[in-house]
Parts: sequence; C-alpha cells; structure tokens
Amino acid sequence: MFRLPRPPRSLAGQLFAMQVLVVAVIVAGCAVFAYATARGQAEDAARRQAGAVARSVADSPSVREAVREAAPGTAPAAGLPTGSATGAPASSATGSATGPATGSATGPATGSATGSATGPATGSAVDAFAALSAELQPYAERVRTDSGVDFVTIMAPDGRRWTHPDPRRIGERFIGNTAPALRGETFSETYTGTLGPSIRVVTPLTDNGRVIGMVSAGITVRVIGDRLAAQLVVLGWFAAGALALGGAGTYVVNARLRRHTHGMNAAELSRMYDYHQAALHGVREGLLMLDGQRRITLINDAGRELLGLEGKIRGTGVADLGLPAPLTGALLADGPRVDEVHLTADRVLVVNSSPVAGGGRKGTVVTLRDHTELQSLTGELDHERGFTQALRSQAHEAANRLHTVVSLIELDRAEEAVEFATAELELAQALTDEVVTAVGEPVLVALLLGKAAQAHERGVELVVTPDSSVIDGRTGIPPARDLVTVLGNLVDNAVDALSGVPGGRVMVTVRAEGDGLLIRVADNGPGLPEGADVFRRGWSGKGEGRGLGLALVRQVAHRHGGSADAGARAEGGAEFTVRLPMRGEAGA
Repeated sequence: MFRLPRPPRSLAGQLFAMQVLVVAVIVAGCAVFAYATARGQAEDAARRQAGAVARSVADSPSVREAVREAAPGTAPAAGLPTGSATGAPASSATGSATGPATGSATGPATGSATGSATGPATGSAVDAFAALSAELQPYAERVRTDSGVDFVTIMAPDGRRWTHPDPRRIGERFIGNTAPALRGETFSETYTGTLGPSIRVVTPLTDNGRVIGMVSAGITVRVIGDRLAAQLVVLGWFAAGALALGGAGTYVVNARLRRHTHGMNAAELSRMYDYHQAALHGVREGLLMLDGQRRITLINDAGRELLGLEGKIRGTGVADLGLPAPLTGALLADGPRVDEVHLTADRVLVVNSSPVAGGGRKGTVVTLRDHTELQSLTGELDHERGFTQALRSQAHEAANRLHTVVSLIELDRAEEAVEFATAELELAQALTDEVVTAVGEPVLVALLLGKAAQAHERGVELVVTPDSSVIDGRTGIPPARDLVTVLGNLVDNAVDALSGVPGGRVMVTVRAEGDGLLIRVADNGPGLPEGADVFRRGWSGKGEGRGLGLALVRQVAHRHGGSADAGARAEGGAEFTVRLPMRGEAGA
C-alpha cells in the first residue's frame, strides 16, 4: 500500500517530544530513587522502632524483677522431657513422659523409679515457667499493641519463649539468632520466624551484668510493605503531578518556540540561515539592525562600506559611531524614515528605517542606498537640462533675429541687415571668448556658458572676473564631475538669490592659487542670514528641508581635503569660496 511521505516534524515538535521523554525519564528515575530511599527509610524506621521497644521492655524493672525471681525454676533441668525441646507444650510433654502409661508399659518398678526420680523437680519447673509466662504475656501484649510492633517476645537464655502473640507458641524455642544477645549485645536482623519474614531486634535482659533472659521485638516485612505501599501511592501522585507539570511547561515553551520559528523544522531553519547569509552579504544596499537601545546587532558588508566603519562594531551604540549629526539623529529616531537623503564625509546616502517589534523585543531595521553617483548624474542632468533650455531660448532668439535679418533683406536694406547680424555674432562670440580665455577648462567653460544663458533668461548677468586664470592643462585638477558639482551649485544658489533683484549680477572667479584651485562665486543680492550654517543639509533660503546643493559643495571640498567658506561682501551680497588642492602639483 502506497503511503505519502510524512512531512518532517517542526523543530518545536521535535524538542517537545525530546523534552517530554527527558522529563518522563527524570520523573521515573526520581520515583525509583524515592522508592528505594523510602524502602530503606522504612526498614530503618522499623529497626529503630523495634529496638526502642525491645530495650524499653528489657529495661523495665517489673520484667527484670519477675524474671529474677523465677530464674531458679527456669534453668534447664536434668532429664527435661524431649517434648519441651521439640516444640510441644512443656506440661503436655512432661505429662506424657511421666504419666501412668509409662508405669503400665514398663512395670511397677520402672514407673515407681521414674516417678520418684523426676516427678517433683519437673513439676516445680513447669509451674514456675507457666507462672512467669502468665505474668509477662499480658504485659508484652499491651506493649506490642501500644507500640505498633508485630511481636514482643520475652525468652529465657535457652531460647524458650515466655511470651508470644500466638499463645500456642509459648514454651517453644525462639527461631533466630541469640548468640550476640547472650554475650550482652543488642543486634538486629531480618529473619523468617513463626510470623513470616520480619525485621527484629534482640537485646539481653541482664541482672547485675548476668544475662537472665532476652527480649525480641520486631515488625514483619509484610507490614513494612503495607506502609511503603501507602507512601508509594502518594509518591505516584507526586510523580504524575511532576510529569503533568513538566509536560505543560514544556508545551508552553515549545508553543512559544513554534511561534518564533513559524513551525519550521531544523532543515528549513538551516536552509533559511544559509539564504539569509547569502542575501545579507550579496546585496549592494547597506543593512543595519538596531536593538531597542539603538545598538548595532547586525550590519552587512555594504553597510560597513557606506558608513565607513571598520573593526568590530556589533553591540556599539549608534551615537558612538562618529557619524554626522543629522544621520545619527535619523538612526536614533523612533518613527519610520522614507527616502531621506543624508551626507557622510564622502557619500550621499538615502536612508530608510522601519521600527519592528517581535518576541517582546523592539528594534529598527535601516537600509542605506548609495546616492552619490546618482546625485552627481542628477546634477549633470540638471545642468544639461539647463543647457537645453538655454539653447531653446537662444534658438528662439536666433529665430527672431533671423526673421529680422530676412525682413530687412526683403525691404532692400541689406547693409542694415548685415550690420545687425554682425553685432549679434560679435556679442555672443565675445562672451564665449571671455569665458574660454579666463577659464580654459572645457567642462567649466561649457558649464559657465550654459549658466550665463540661464541667468540671462532670468534677468541676471553672469560675468567671469578678470583675475581668473586658465587652468586647462594643469596636473592634479580634481575630477570634472566634482568641479561641475561645486561651481554649478554655487552659481545656481547665487542666481536663485538674485531672482527678482533689479541689476542682479553674479561674479565667478576660477584660478590656480598656490598648490590648489580656488573657486569663488559672489553676488550683489540680499546676502546671508547672520549665523546661518548655509552648508548644513536642509538649509535653504527658500525654507527648511530643501537645501542639498551647498551641502554637496562642502562634501566635495572635504573629500578632497579642501575647504568651503561663506561670508558677506563688503559691497553687499554673499560670497562663497571653495579651495581644492591639486594633488599632482602638490606631490611634485
């Protein structure tokens, strides 16, 4: 018969079965140990109880006095009938041995001789034994009943019983060892007597150091077993309760484990861990996991690279990582963050964070994306868009001028048409020549020409100061992309500040200065607020939360080991100065 393969049991289920088995084995072992201990304790208790009873009887003055007075008649007599030695009652054995039947069987002479030789002595001994037994038996039975033992036997030194729970056994010899007691020692043993197996204690009955009798008290093994059985019932209930409690506790713990492991088995958890490690170290995005105290519990390789962290940082608080204050604040925030742009020393990061809670613990998951290249490309795209708009505007103006030239020609005013066209070409060429001559670097030339056209469209004049110098061909100049980021953002910021200001003018200076490159952008606008940190990410003259360009300028300057400063012009307006070292020349 075909059977579907049984799905593997979850890790929580396996642990539950194992723990229940372990609990059951432990409880069973404890129960066996408790049983063995209880049995040993029960036997010890029975031995102590029997010993106490035997010694108390042996130390009783009335018992000692009765035995001492009857001692002369209790000694074995010569010619004691064999019935006494074989276990039959003494009176019956004596009677059968000395009665008339013997005389009739052996003749008058034998009967007369036997009767005269043994009759008086034997009868006196039997009477004394019976009298002592009659005196001690009630006392022994009271002691037995009151103390809870199964028998109290008082016996003569030769082992004949004066007392016994079964009166028919009185006069018979004691079954067991008596030699140690005859030497004056108290001892205990387990022996099978007339009442069955029992734990007994035998102690001597002495008078001035002389053993005149012995006392034995004991408890049968059956009674001890009955006592132990009662204890076993209680032990069984405790064992069942312990097993139930252990099973319930194990179930609760494993139910919680099942929730945390989502019912997966060990193989699935192992496979998930492998996938987790592969994904963690394979993705290019940075991943951080923070606990409730904002300490790093997990970070992947990309996260280390993006934040510039090295060494062992697991367990380190976010505030101790030395990150910029805005980024640190974003990581410490309780609420979620979505696509926030933050700057480090050399990167632009997009930060997303989401609080998580599970298993009674809180934390935060943070993802980091490197936005540096994208930001640079975005800046270049903005500049290209500006160039496109400028070209569109120039094309529109060129079309207007062309229409004007065509109209002048149609009106047979060719000389005026040539003069008009030549003047426009000279104006455009003059601006190009001015920028090319002053700067020289092709990328910056194209940038400044485009920005000049954009500024003109907005009613702002952009000029290159006469103290600018050609930097094309110099070694060690920072990458063109970084130069575009610095100069483009400074010019855009100045043009924005002059929006709506009549006669607005932006002055650009680019020159080599010592072993570095100086870029200065000044304007005649309203200037900067006093005490404002204009390079802080989020600062903007148009309101908080919009400024990023100036922050990128300072980031580029710091990345190259330079500086970025802002201040007020003596003539009015603002002035931004960036100094970038030229590594090649410095090294030379």
